Amino acid sequence: MSKRWSYKVVQVKQKWSGIKPADIEATLAPLGQLGWELVSSVHTGLVVLLYLKKEQ
Repeated sequence: MSKRWSYKVVQVKQKWSGIKPADIEATLAPLGQLGWELVSSVHTGLVVLLYLKKEQ
């Protein structure tokens, strides 16, 4: 039987001081507790897009 996945894309928006690693960690930590796994990230100027997956 093959695995089934759910996917999520989350934006971390830039603040006046920029995007700091702590901002990304604060976003990822609660999602990790819910079973989401970071697959990739892309910095698009004013935001970082976080691509996550979770096995159903």
